[in-house]
Amino acid sequence: MAAGENTESTQRNAGSPPPAALTEAQAERMLAGMNDVIRAGEEMRKLRAEMIKVFVGFGWTQDRIARLTDMSQPAVSKQVTKYRNTAPAPPMDLSLDQHDVPWLEGRLWGLAEDLSETYAGTARCTRCVGALARGKKPFTPENVDELRRLVEEDLRLLAPELPGVHRRAYDEISRALDVPPRPASAPPGPASVRRALAHRIQRDRLRGEA
Repeated sequence: MAAGENTESTQRNAGSPPPAALTEAQAERMLAGMNDVIRAGEEMRKLRAEMIKVFVGFGWTQDRIARLTDMSQPAVSKQVTKYRNTAPAPPMDLSLDQHDVPWLEGRLWGLAEDLSETYAGTARCTRCVGALARGKKPFTPENVDELRRLVEEDLRLLAPELPGVHRRAYDEISRALDVPPRPASAPPGPASVRRALAHRIQRDRLRGEA
């Protein structure tokens, strides 16, 4: 039995429902984008290292992690050993409806990227999405506000062609971003990791792949 299955079985036997799982297909799609731009700088390498920590928490094998991250087995082994010597992090909630700012930023980014790819050459948010994805723009409040304005414009201009799921997703994200965050209730995990996970899960939900 795989380590991930042992973890899930233990949680069920303890009487608590297991957290939503990240599928290998989702991880592969998310990491493919990271691997494409890994040469862009140290920030993406740090994010990939943090994602390895998440995968270790899922109980994934080193072979599986090495294949998905496109890293050598010794490099993954070094990372895995480091994380196994630290206290285990609490299970990460992967449900889409979470209201911390990094998670909402990731959802907005995923929505914008889907619009950009579906309506290539038409979507107004394309340039901003590309700059965020390549690290040329950080996720500052100003840049997030700019992305929100562009997505709103795209939703208005493309309304006759868009399925309702895009508007519903944006309305959920926008309402939550307008509510002041509560630091005391911030969920575990670095902001960059939560943003990347929410981005992937939102994209998959829009395309019916989650």
